Amino acid sequence: MTMTEIGAAYDGRATEYIDLFGTIDQLAKRDHETITTWRDTTTGRLVDAGCGPGLWSQELTTGGVREVVGLDASAEFVAAARARYPEVSFERADMADLPLEDESVGGILAWYSIIHTPPADLPAILGEFARVLTPGGSALIGFFDGDPGEAFDHAVHTAYYWSAEALADMLAPHGFVIERAASRQDPGARRRAGDLVARRTT
Repeated sequence: MTMTEIGAAYDGRATEYIDLFGTIDQLAKRDHETITTWRDTTTGRLVDAGCGPGLWSQELTTGGVREVVGLDASAEFVAAARARYPEVSFERADMADLPLEDESVGGILAWYSIIHTPPADLPAILGEFARVLTPGGSALIGFFDGDPGEAFDHAVHTAYYWSAEALADMLAPHGFVIERAASRQDPGARRRAGDLVARRTT
């Protein structure tokens, strides 16, 4: 499954997705706290990789003047994000081939945007994260916590579980160390949520 195919799958559900998850107040308060805390401790240009309709990209611009770039494989999401948040730059892109220069960003938010990536394809994306981050830059990655690499049914397309430990092992060859990892089970949620902050040290 290529990023183009995943983007097309989200194109077909974009309106429904935006209705359900298109604003900050529709999402878990814990997510907002996690992302804004990371934002406020990260410097330089920020990238929202897998930005969807742009709500987190816009949130990254608050709390200080900085450049934020939102990237997504879905043309419908990019169009919606541009209309909703014209002050942010949005572009259609593949996370395995980021349209960014080497060591050009201070932080990457990948909030549940790696979930559809087959395990064999994930190292290429993590390598791209390392390429574009400055030394000392960090990535905040959200994922569904479970048996690493196990596939599960998702409303849009097949998704995969990960664990902080498994992702740490995959990030290490790219010069990352894990600074923080957490997981939780929200009331009424179907799947256990996980997130981690990885810093590029080399």
